[in-house]
Formats: sequence, C-alpha cells, structure tokens
Amino acid sequence: MATKGVVQKNGIEMEYCRFGSGSRVFVILPGLSIQSVMGAKDAIENAYSLMKDDFTTYVFDRRKDIPDDYSIYDMADDTAAVMKEMGLNDIYLFGASQGGMIAMAIAIRYPELVKKVVLGSTSPHVKPGQREVIDRWIKLAQKKDRDGLCHEYGKEIYPPDVYEQYKDIFAVMAKNVTDKELERFVILAKSIRDYDVSDELKKIECPVLALGVFEDPVLDSDATMEIAENLDYRADFELYMYKGYGHAAFDTAPDYKNRMVEFLLKD
Repeated sequence: MATKGVVQKNGIEMEYCRFGSGSRVFVILPGLSIQSVMGAKDAIENAYSLMKDDFTTYVFDRRKDIPDDYSIYDMADDTAAVMKEMGLNDIYLFGASQGGMIAMAIAIRYPELVKKVVLGSTSPHVKPGQREVIDRWIKLAQKKDRDGLCHEYGKEIYPPDVYEQYKDIFAVMAKNVTDKELERFVILAKSIRDYDVSDELKKIECPVLALGVFEDPVLDSDATMEIAENLDYRADFELYMYKGYGHAAFDTAPDYKNRMVEFLLKD
C-alpha cells in the first residue's frame, strides 16, 4: 500500500507518496490539478503496479505554501531540493503536462540527479494560442465557479467517452473544492504563461522519451513536436504520438506505462 510522507527543506514543506520495492528510483511529477493528487495515492499505485518490482516510486505534490509569483522554475528548484534531502539520485523521472515542464527544468538545471526522463503531453513553452484552455480554467477558478471549472477540466483532458465515465466524480469534486484550493490552482496555472525552456532543451544530458497526443486540446500536439525538433538528432531520444486518447493519455492509453517501462529499463 502506498505510504504518504512530508519532507522539509529550506522552509519548503512538500507531500509525497511512495510505493514499490525495486532498486531503481522512479519519480512522478503530476500535472496541474484542482486538488492534491495525494488523495488518489492508492489509485496511482494501482495504475503503476507493473513497475513495483523494478522501481521504488515517489509521487511529489507541489510545495504546501506557495507564493503568489510561484514559477515553474521555482517548482523545479523546490522539487530538486527535497529529492536531494531524501537522498534520491539516478532518478528515472516522469513528468505529465505541467509536471513535464518541471521535469525539463530539473533535467536542465540538475543533470546530476536524473538518469532518464519521460515527458508526457507537455511543452517547452506555451504559446498564446496554446493558453486558451488554461486561461479559461483560470477565469472559472477566479470566479469560484467550482462546477464549471471541474467539468471543463474533465472535458478538456479526457476524450468524450472517458469524461462521460468520470463526470459524476467531477461533480463530487466540485462540491468539495475549497477557496484555498481554487486560489492555489490559479497561481499554479498562471505559472505556465512565463515558462520557456525551448532554447535550453539541448542542455538535457540524459535519454529522453517524449509521449504526445495528436489531438491535444490543452497544449496542442505542436508542443511535443517542438521537443522532438530539438532532440531528435540524438540516438537516445525517442518519440511516440498517440491518437484518440486526449491530453491525459498517461491515464487513458492502455500501453502507456508499458512504453515507459520499456524505455526506462533499456540499457
């Protein structure tokens, strides 16, 4: 069963969960979420069950108290600091969506920590045309339209048939989202606007697997293709594009984890 913990470093307090018993360290940095993913730790453990024998997995949330001007670079620095505090190294790193943005920044700034990195449905920078969905989420959160935010979030990250399966869950979520969670969501969502590592991608030293989606209504498939354009000259770069699974293909594509494991265990 997944265990939950809190690590502190330099005034930072960050929650994480841990599961698996393998000798390799696998770190998951989840995407932008309305509520903490720690409430779903057992579901996450179940989703990554095929990795339990080869990896010890850590899922990190964002720090507990975030300043109003919290940037993705700050998130990367804070996450790297707590990973160092925990003695984690030679990390197999997976970042989904905003978590992928953090993962790229960590791989660029702290290459000594990362052995391999998987980037899922993410972007090295978000152009104005790619911010429309996120900006709409921000406006709904600022208006405290919990129902509108939760359902729009679900509709954008999942294909229609998957959203229909989960829409009751989003309805329940809307009833439980607090004002503090909405304020936190706005800060985290705004951080995407000024993020740009497109000129630094070539500084990533470790092998990279980029997994994207052709029809990604949140960040657009061009985001993943931009990563490929910068790294596909390297023999240790791999790209796979999904079709029909939505932005959250990391949740919906049945072979997603298998592709990751194959890449991570490859010599």
